[in-house]
Amino acid sequence: MTERRTLSRRAFLIGGATAVVGAGTATWWAADRFLIPHVEVADVSALEEQQEQQQTGTAASATTASSTTDVTVETVTTGSGGDTVTAHVARVSLDDPTALRTAFAHDQFGENITQLVSEMAVAQGAIFAVNGDYYGFRDTGIQIRNGVIYRDIGAREGLALYADGRAEIYDETTTSAQALLDDGVWTTLSFGPALVRDGAAIAGVDEVEVDTNVGNHSIQGQQPRTAIGVIDATHLVFVVVDGRDEGYSRGMTLPELADMLVGLGAQTAYNLDGGGSSEMWHEGAVVNRPSNGGERATSDILYIGGAA
Repeated sequence: MTERRTLSRRAFLIGGATAVVGAGTATWWAADRFLIPHVEVADVSALEEQQEQQQTGTAASATTASSTTDVTVETVTTGSGGDTVTAHVARVSLDDPTALRTAFAHDQFGENITQLVSEMAVAQGAIFAVNGDYYGFRDTGIQIRNGVIYRDIGAREGLALYADGRAEIYDETTTSAQALLDDGVWTTLSFGPALVRDGAAIAGVDEVEVDTNVGNHSIQGQQPRTAIGVIDATHLVFVVVDGRDEGYSRGMTLPELADMLVGLGAQTAYNLDGGGSSEMWHEGAVVNRPSNGGERATSDILYIGGAA
């Protein structure tokens, strides 16, 4: 705001200059906050390998999954005309829950670092991937990935995936990343809302705002969606719903998505970043039809690696 001055002409001159500088400052702030990459960890793979070696005393194998990993993908279409919904469902079976891994764009952690889902998947030797929680859009949330703490700023309802296959919806503001790690958490996700708890759809999900500080109301209504569901310790289900494409898929509301995940057997389920970010990639190809007309660069993926 322009400071008031006694001399009106001086006030006008200074005020005009301040307005110009202020506009430039605002533009710079927006670019710095939402566009310019800020790298906090430049080599994530090296950090995770070092951490794993310290914990186990053996060399890590970051992209190698269990040889009994099984992923099946199907497309489910319901409704007709303007009420058509097209969803892509991946059922995943693992003998080791830690075979579900996450990766960051360009193998770096920080804000505004983005890459295509397909590029991240190929770089990790993945056979299957979906977009993650787009952690790099925000500077809050608890982020533990593949057993390593990256961020510890509790802000919302998160999902904790444990190394033994347990899954828990939790309040980030009542704990810490270190406490979660000490309790056996392998990966956390920070977006939401939680959709399913104890096998039942959670009420009120259609009223949740994820990022009120930036006016993120678009998670409501009929939208493209990505969600993860945990059936039991070694069985997961991923759902990607296409949307904003009349006659092909209108998208889903959050209550509809929760009901679908319950029907698929999920005991715990959590909403991930959606809209133009929603993407499922399997065996070298994009499975769904992203609403942007093509892949959108994002900050992270959840993936299953190929067998050794």
